[in-house]
Amino acid sequence: MHRPFEIEATPFGDSALMLKALAATAEERQAGSRRLRELVFGLQPHGLLDVVAGVDSVLVEFDCLAVSHAQLAQTIRLAAAGSGPDGAHADAGRAAQLFVIPVVVSEAFSPDLPDVAAELGISSKAVLDMLETSELSINLLASAMAPMMGTLPFPGQVSRCREPRTDVDPGSVMVAGTSAIIQPFPGPSGWKVIGRTPLTVCDIREDPATSYSPGDRVRFRVIPESEWESLEGQFLRPATTSASAGPGTSTSGGTTDADR
Repeated sequence: MHRPFEIEATPFGDSALMLKALAATAEERQAGSRRLRELVFGLQPHGLLDVVAGVDSVLVEFDCLAVSHAQLAQTIRLAAAGSGPDGAHADAGRAAQLFVIPVVVSEAFSPDLPDVAAELGISSKAVLDMLETSELSINLLASAMAPMMGTLPFPGQVSRCREPRTDVDPGSVMVAGTSAIIQPFPGPSGWKVIGRTPLTVCDIREDPATSYSPGDRVRFRVIPESEWESLEGQFLRPATTSASAGPGTSTSGGTTDADR
């Protein structure tokens, strides 16, 4: 039996509401956050100014002279109640896609892998096994359209770097807490780098610049460094058939420019 899409709406200052989906697990709350974001965008309630998505919450900013906290919360709750079981309609406009992302692991590309393994009390191989065997969900697009994903089945939380790096290479696969993220462009980051993909995940020459969205699924596949050159710079596209194979093969788990 389906349960209704229940929402917690908490006033956040004079002109904002913090929305959360009431759910039992972190994954359900994260999925609920994505549904809430799409629901509010589609609803465009009176007085709406902005919507800021978090991992498991949505901040809705509004004109407090046009609508009150209670009025806006009621409007969103009514829309959620009418959206079907579990708010199902919010993701109906676009089916979730699967991406299989190749990752090279080396001393140069994975400077923090030994530290991550030591912090978790497991081997570097075990860290990579958890990365490869997990199907992660893109919870939100962070700065510069970086896909932030969860949840990795680590036995604990991974801390951030004590001193953030000022220039992390594009394609770097990084972890913090139980989340993973990919660096789209060169820039600073305090997340710990455990690998690098040769693919381009964000390209302003493409329309749209990214092929992924919140709610999409991601699998990582560790590849030998010898495959880097053949894949370098190709634009990340969703998987087409077998999710177990990698980009550039006849049963591709991900489509790149070479496959088109």
